[in-house]
Amino acid sequence: MSSTTSAPQGALTRDTPSERARRRRWLTLAVLSLSLLVITTDTTIVNVAIPTLAGQLHAGPSALEWIVDAYTLAFATLLLPAGALGDRYGRQRALAAGLAIFGVASLGAAVSSTATELITFRAVMGAGAALASPATMALLTTVFTDPAERHKAIGIWSSASGLGVALGPTAGGWLLDHFAWGSIFMVNVPIVAIALISGRFLIPASTSPHPRRFDPPGIGLSILACAGLTYTVIEAGSAGWTSAGTLARAAASVILLAAFIGWELHTDHPMIPLAIFRERRFSAASGAVMVLFFGLAGMTFTLTQVYQFVLGYSPLEAGVRSLPSALAMTVGPQLGTRLAARFGARNVITAGLLLAAAGLGFFFTSTATSSYPHYLITTVPTALGIGLTMANANATIMSTLSPAHVGVGAAINNTTRTLGTVLGVAVVGSITAASYAHGLARQSALPAAARQSVGAAAEITRHLPAAHAHAVHAIVAGAFIHGAALGLAIPAVAALLTALVTYRLLPRR
Repeated sequence: MSSTTSAPQGALTRDTPSERARRRRWLTLAVLSLSLLVITTDTTIVNVAIPTLAGQLHAGPSALEWIVDAYTLAFATLLLPAGALGDRYGRQRALAAGLAIFGVASLGAAVSSTATELITFRAVMGAGAALASPATMALLTTVFTDPAERHKAIGIWSSASGLGVALGPTAGGWLLDHFAWGSIFMVNVPIVAIALISGRFLIPASTSPHPRRFDPPGIGLSILACAGLTYTVIEAGSAGWTSAGTLARAAASVILLAAFIGWELHTDHPMIPLAIFRERRFSAASGAVMVLFFGLAGMTFTLTQVYQFVLGYSPLEAGVRSLPSALAMTVGPQLGTRLAARFGARNVITAGLLLAAAGLGFFFTSTATSSYPHYLITTVPTALGIGLTMANANATIMSTLSPAHVGVGAAINNTTRTLGTVLGVAVVGSITAASYAHGLARQSALPAAARQSVGAAAEITRHLPAAHAHAVHAIVAGAFIHGAALGLAIPAVAALLTALVTYRLLPRR
């Protein structure tokens, strides 16, 4: 008798998949954060290796540019269809497939022998990252169903995202100081392996509860539109923002974007529910994220050069000096979620944007003689402001989405963030370069290469007599700092204006 009743009792106490997922949710978050960390770190880790790659692979300026940009272009181009595919076929499958592609391509990049090979593998890495990145946020949203816990989890996830961007130069500098250049890509392989193995046991299955029909025209048009827009911004920095080529590419991108929007509004099964952009919380928070990554990318791009070419630090020394901002980016989301619980997300997002604007604006006081502590007053407040805003903006974005759309919504969030990153490098970089060249145009005693590139000028001064080198360095440093100040003024003003807009559009609570 007892044996007949014990079996049903045992069956009743057995965990269901949803109960197991809830019990392991914080371990799941750790795997998702690790996956995001390795992807975001790769967006900046390669920057400190550019001088090394130029010598080792005999790469010219165009090849060096595409070693950096191939990853970003593939990533931005494929994010929207990757998010939609994850919603339809499984977000955990999209994450696993993306990580596997990213890991294999990292191995290929590490053993590349030519610039062309490296550019190809970097593009494949970007494709893998596009599959994995939106899946991490979508899975987080489905695993954490309690709003308070979800907000806390998004804060931790946001810390991983910000930390990856800020930690890239430090990690890259340390690896280059101790190992061959391929180590900056090889380091991804064991991290990806850990995430894949852990995810096999800790990440639950997740798909849209109401899968939409496949939308091949929407996917194709989104790829073409995103590729055109991203490529236009990337090339505008070197071709000129008002050049005929840039204007033609911009016009083609606008036409493709209009065709995509028109198709999505026309079809009965759109890849992206464009109605979500009518939700003010979604649009305002997405805009805030884009503007902040615009500023972060511009600041990282500029300060990496200031530390190495103006202050004379090695890649590792420059990376170490980026750690305070990395710490601020890590602490900011956690602090932001706590402050939002007390003062409301709108107030914290606005305060974060204002703090970032103040930090970026402070760079305008920099001179050729400014030292490292001066630049800390730019980097730390900016990073802290981004951290305060990022977690609350991400939580606001995801709170507006239905369960059927969390994957594609996360992809939209990632797309705006990536576009902000591309704009940061292109806009700040082109303004800095143009001002630098203009400032040195009359310095005919300087070689032409030194008048076009602060990196080339730094290399030339190393071979000059000490007294002459000091005089040349002062002229070059002054021109570069002035140009960088003009460049960073753009995201500073953008962050200030965005703070006013978000305060107006976001609800008080």
